Amino acid sequence: MNAQALHPMSPQDCLVALMVAVSASDENIRTAELVKIQNSVNMLPVFANYDADRTNAVSQVVFDLFEQEDGLDALFGLIREELPKRLHETAYALACDVAAADGSLAETELRLLEEVRYELNIDRLHAAAIERGARARHMV
Repeated sequence: MNAQALHPMSPQDCLVALMVAVSASDENIRTAELVKIQNSVNMLPVFANYDADRTNAVSQVVFDLFEQEDGLDALFGLIREELPKRLHETAYALACDVAAADGSLAETELRLLEEVRYELNIDRLHAAAIERGARARHMV
């Protein structure tokens, strides 16, 4: 399934796509990250009316985009287009939680989080608070 087949993506699709992108950014999708994505989709109010079966199709769109030269830019374009501003901090928080889920942050994950902050125009102080919360939730 390509991006056109899912277009327009729902705001929830965008959140899932961003979580999958963070997980896939280091080319090693870990079980802890997949569990975090699944738990987020199953438990958070923002996903209350979301069809969780769409997760696989959204994930495939992300994987397909990552195989293209400008795929990340295309993904951010879709997200900017379809994700309401009120969910930008939510998106960043979910991305941070997925990045922190396996207990380590790869350089590629850190770079992607930095790009997410930029693309979604997340205030630096708010981003620091979100990152601190993710770190605290995933401390062992």
